[in-house]
Amino acid sequence: MKLSIPKRPLAATAALALGLVLTACAGDSGTGTGTTAGETSASLHGHVHGLGTDPADGRLYVATHEGLFTPGKDGAAERVSASADDFMGFTVAEAGTFLASGHPATGTGGPANLGLIESTDSGKTWKTRSLSGEVDFHALEYAHGTIYGYDSTNALLRISKDGTAWDDRARLQALDIAVSPDSPDTVLATTVDGVAQSTDGGRTFAKGRQPAMAFLSWPESGALYGIDDAGGLSRSGDGGATWQQAGTVPGGQAQALTAIDDRHILAATQSGVYESRDGGKTFTQRFAVEAGDGH
Repeated sequence: MKLSIPKRPLAATAALALGLVLTACAGDSGTGTGTTAGETSASLHGHVHGLGTDPADGRLYVATHEGLFTPGKDGAAERVSASADDFMGFTVAEAGTFLASGHPATGTGGPANLGLIESTDSGKTWKTRSLSGEVDFHALEYAHGTIYGYDSTNALLRISKDGTAWDDRARLQALDIAVSPDSPDTVLATTVDGVAQSTDGGRTFAKGRQPAMAFLSWPESGALYGIDDAGGLSRSGDGGATWQQAGTVPGGQAQALTAIDDRHILAATQSGVYESRDGGKTFTQRFAVEAGDGH
């Protein structure tokens, strides 16, 4: 059935989610612990800002304020690289190739904003591609051979074919973006008014429509997923025109969402990283998340 949710509470929820994330980013450069690759922890600390699986082997990766993590041999969270950079934006572009943004770890020096960084060895090492010191991408998507990034520093959607030259598109206040798997020109953004749609490659956006979502993921035609601030998961089969309730992710406030396909969903909340294999009907906790330093 279609969701019927009052507009004012949802708009307030979206505003709260947007405010919390923007506040979390402010002044959070240097939150990393400086621990090394291979160190494990029973749980993750602080916020999670990105989730994905490597198509090469299906391994889960979790981008946090204290670096990139994956399950170790015992299932505990294991840091992938020696760097504990503060990842604010993260996406798996293709097998072994990850894209990210955020802030450098404590004591590493350099600009406060990482710009676009890239790993071609599944997160073990990273190199700067562009916009170092200029941009903090809070949302990154790779679709149709193109990088779509929401530049939170300038409230701007940017698009790049090669990761070095960028085309500036619409200015808007958004929390997350999603790109249609069928059309490179159809881009969605989560705003305080609801989900806003662009049909011209992000050059312009219509006003957001309810229900409001915090995060979106669009892996396949007919399988657009959205999660609200409280963890309510919804699915749309028509690009966001109508929504159906799909389930609830445990653990409180939503922090990240990635749908691998129409059934396989990864989501992070205040209490953990969760996985569903049945379209959101049931979830299994992959990692616990503990409150970190307040960021």
